Amino acid sequence: MIAIKRFSSRDADFRPRLDALLAFESAQDEAVDLAVADILAEVKARGDDAVIEYTRRFDRLNVQSMADLELARDELQKALGGLPSEQHEALEVAARRVRSYHERQILQSWQYEEEDADARGTLLGQKVTPLDRVGLYVPGGKASYPSSVLMNAIPAKVAGVRELIMVVPTPGGERNPLVLAAAALAGIDRVFCIGGAQAVGALAYGTRCVPAVDKIVGPGNAYVAAAKRRVFGVVGIDMVAGPSEILVICDGNTDPDWVAMDLFSQAEHDELAQSIMLCPDAAYIECVAQSIEKLLPTMPRKDVIRASLENRGALIQVSDLDEACTIANRIAPEHLELSMANADDWVAKIHHAGAIFIGPYASESLGDYCAGPNHVLPTSGSARFSSPLGVYDFQKRTSLIRVSQAGAKTLGRIASTLARGEGLPAHARSAEYRVESE
Repeated sequence: MIAIKRFSSRDADFRPRLDALLAFESAQDEAVDLAVADILAEVKARGDDAVIEYTRRFDRLNVQSMADLELARDELQKALGGLPSEQHEALEVAARRVRSYHERQILQSWQYEEEDADARGTLLGQKVTPLDRVGLYVPGGKASYPSSVLMNAIPAKVAGVRELIMVVPTPGGERNPLVLAAAALAGIDRVFCIGGAQAVGALAYGTRCVPAVDKIVGPGNAYVAAAKRRVFGVVGIDMVAGPSEILVICDGNTDPDWVAMDLFSQAEHDELAQSIMLCPDAAYIECVAQSIEKLLPTMPRKDVIRASLENRGALIQVSDLDEACTIANRIAPEHLELSMANADDWVAKIHHAGAIFIGPYASESLGDYCAGPNHVLPTSGSARFSSPLGVYDFQKRTSLIRVSQAGAKTLGRIASTLARGEGLPAHARSAEYRVESE
């Protein structure tokens, strides 16, 4: 039997039990952080030499120079052309859908001129420009995350980022053709076969061969996450994501095997992933529990799934779907499935979620790969205040202020009054010079 937690919102201790379920200790391993600090310091001081040294040590590559670690563009195209036709077509369709969705996110510059007589000729606005250069970290080796390449690179290209640098470790020289093919489709400009904290450091500080970037995006292990935390401020980062999460709200009418497998889809990521179901029907909860027992032995990653479900999973009975939505907003999950009839009617009640999957046919896995919206989503309750990765993460906004002579006199008096109230006389005089000018 799988010891997945089962309790009810009617239980007297429901709130503390829910809080305990959601609690996640995200404190960094001090040893990891210290190791990362040393690696970053070495990369900052010694550049390419340090990157080569760490790549030899950690990835077991006998390389002599950075030229040995950069892939030519034709190697990416060769990987794309060498894919089986089914994989090639799937990648192309996914890329097309992701691009189409993100093209609708492009922010536009705008401006207006004030018409009031006292400020006529004053122009205010906002100029939107893309970042110049972005670094994309992609896990490598036996790991194959072409979807991560598409989800991170395509929004950057849609935003107009001039140059996109991808770093991907190749331990033992093992290159993943799907990842390289996705890089070709996404329009990656340069690829370096480096990984770990040393790759993050190279992107953040720049070396003779690796150009410094403005922002670093993409998933990685604990060392990569720690390095991204440390270089934030020197460069921007997307986020430091926690374990993957899914919350399923079900009315009791979806095939229980479907819901069990949807819970598995996140649990198979790692032992700390979280899979929760909310349902008002006790008999249906029992059906899902039976499906879990039946299907788990068939899963290649059954040990990871079991540990995840037992550590952080739960099947929770609620009073009704309204209460389920209230609890969902408390959890603010990364992925939320509304597996119910008339699911569209319930979307308005959800205020906090990374992505909402509407209806029983919208499995979370479609969002991971090919639906179109980004799969880089806020975790650990941060959907209360943050959003999925998008084009807007690769664009920045600059305010525009042009003031006419008439406007300088009107606005100058206001600014002078406020500046003197704050005890900043130079601010006041700066404005007053324009007021006094003829």
